[in-house]
Amino acid sequence: MAQPTNTFDTYDAVGIREDLQDVIYSISPTDTPFMSSAAREAVRNTLHEWQTDSLAAASTSNAVVEGDDASLDAVTATSRLSNTTQIMDKTVVITGTQESVDKAGRASELAYQIAKKSKELKRDMEATLLANQAEVSGDSSTARKFGSINSWIASNDVFAADGASGGLGNTARTDGTAAALTEANLKTVIKNVWNAGGNPSIIMVGPFNKQKISGFTGGSTRFDASEDKTLYTSIDVYSSDFGDLEVVPNRFSRDRDAHVLDMDYWSIGFLRDFTMHELAKTGDSEKRQMLVEFTLISRNEAASGGVYDLTTS
Repeated sequence: MAQPTNTFDTYDAVGIREDLQDVIYSISPTDTPFMSSAAREAVRNTLHEWQTDSLAAASTSNAVVEGDDASLDAVTATSRLSNTTQIMDKTVVITGTQESVDKAGRASELAYQIAKKSKELKRDMEATLLANQAEVSGDSSTARKFGSINSWIASNDVFAADGASGGLGNTARTDGTAAALTEANLKTVIKNVWNAGGNPSIIMVGPFNKQKISGFTGGSTRFDASEDKTLYTSIDVYSSDFGDLEVVPNRFSRDRDAHVLDMDYWSIGFLRDFTMHELAKTGDSEKRQMLVEFTLISRNEAASGGVYDLTTS
């Protein structure tokens, strides 16, 4: 059917008020499981250093003749490790006019953009901590970078034949040919970490391999809080021979990595905590810079491990 002649409808009208909802929706994730689980401490230099040590292997031949002179045991020095702090920032510049006009969904453009950029900075930190980044000392024209988790884990890792471990934060991993995550490889890493003295409590993976682990037929269970009859499906527990490990999906982890972590041995060291300051005013605008300077501290990489070079689809 057609409209009667001269019908005036919304297509002809001028001045209909817009129907713009006074809310801004965002689904971009801001959870940072690694940073949230790691310890936090202050550091006092752009190069932060610490020491590690280990005991001699247990011996079954420790027997001494009665009255014999003591044999002097060899003494080993501690290992001195370090990592460099990295500066990250986000900036905002808003014109005076934009700050003054009536806006939908926010009263202040400056405050809204500052809140948004602070979340973006947090996401950048998590992604970089879990990246395959080697330490860069930096100079007057090169930004400093810390060695990320994948440049530390080397003692207890399983990877492709054409891959290679990183080391001491100075060397990034060599990524090899991808293969599917297997329960056998995961169990090997958990066992090796435990043998080295670690007590891993977290398996951290990307979304694809989170689903892969959910398909294991061995020791995967769900944590059930029976007192309120609620099944918390977001908390998966892998029951290994050496304890229960929470399977934590991380949106910012490389999907090709599965980390087996003892979080007692990972820390985030802050030289400068999160700060925000005004930048010089050069015109009709407001400028802000949010900044943080921090590093990753691997208190002892042998307390953790990883299965690497995993397929992601």
